[in-house]
Amino acid sequence: MKPIMIDFPDEFHTERLVIRMPKPGDGKVVFEAINASIDELKPWLKFVQNEQTEYDIELAVREAHVRFISRENLRFLVFMKETGQFVATSSLHNIDWDVRKFEIGYWINTRFSGNGYMTEAVEGICDFAFSQLNARRLEIRCDTKNTRSKLIPERLHFELEGIIKNEDLSVDGSELRDTYIFAKIQR
Repeated sequence: MKPIMIDFPDEFHTERLVIRMPKPGDGKVVFEAINASIDELKPWLKFVQNEQTEYDIELAVREAHVRFISRENLRFLVFMKETGQFVATSSLHNIDWDVRKFEIGYWINTRFSGNGYMTEAVEGICDFAFSQLNARRLEIRCDTKNTRSKLIPERLHFELEGIIKNEDLSVDGSELRDTYIFAKIQR
């Protein structure tokens, strides 16, 4: 079966959060969150290395919407259930539909960090992947120097399967970096 024919919800909820696919018009809140969080994101994410406009982010959101529908990449936007404020983004990417393997990535709007929202969102996405997508393997990969990112898989009881040495370059290209690989499997 072609992935585009796989049906599953495009929105789900956790205790405090609404997690849904990106939609046209979401670029404004994502743009504002990137700008508010730029100092925390810049050491880890390539996409924030160059200045972007609200138009650029809206374009990226619309492209993510299309990739979600085509099942190429499942990016989710995370909002507060009570207020509707944008909290974070997380995605299921590097998808292998035959194996049902997904990699989880994430970043949080700095204004909301330190409250457990990212852990709650990733846990919700894990539950969604196992129950709705029949995932067999979920991975979280992060730079070994990104101690805050590493806390998420540890809190959610992912197994540290290994460290890949000299696996990537730092986002500024100045040094080689090692990468943690965490996984959770469904048998």
